[in-house]
Amino acid sequence: MSFKIYTRAGDDGSTSLLGGGRVPKHHLRVEGYGTIDELNSHLGVIRSFIQGSEEEKLLAQVQNNLFTLGSTLACEPGANTFLPPFHVEDIEALEHEIDRLTSPLPELKNFVLPGGSQAGAFAHVARTVCRRAERLVVHLSQVDTVEPFVVQYLNRLSDYLFTLARHLDNQNGAQEIIWNPRAK
Repeated sequence: MSFKIYTRAGDDGSTSLLGGGRVPKHHLRVEGYGTIDELNSHLGVIRSFIQGSEEEKLLAQVQNNLFTLGSTLACEPGANTFLPPFHVEDIEALEHEIDRLTSPLPELKNFVLPGGSQAGAFAHVARTVCRRAERLVVHLSQVDTVEPFVVQYLNRLSDYLFTLARHLDNQNGAQEIIWNPRAK
């Protein structure tokens, strides 16, 4: 017997959470883990540009961590459901990588516009999707239970993606595009 991808259960505009409850597909919890899923897809695009690098290996781990975050958000609060564990060391790993990638970069004195190299531009897109996911999860945390590590990881990940964008631009010989505001 083959597995069917469709169930028709969501045809009424609802979806099930881990634990059995159902919520509307526009629920903040669904928006949060859906945006994390979108972010994960963007990271896959970046990985296709940097295969075999240390950064690609880290992004593979980040993608796995995002599935853990997504499953945490997809679980209704209080449900007795097995979830993969999250380790605070994963936040520390991002901090370590931010420091490592920043050290050879020129000091940042201005805002940077997305652009430069293709890989760097995709990292900026991922950064903005990560920030949106973070905003949604913070909003959710104000009305429902959210594990604090979810917000912490997304916050640090957006910083990492900004740093990665700068690193990729630098590595590819692309000039950072400095924001040059108009004078009055």
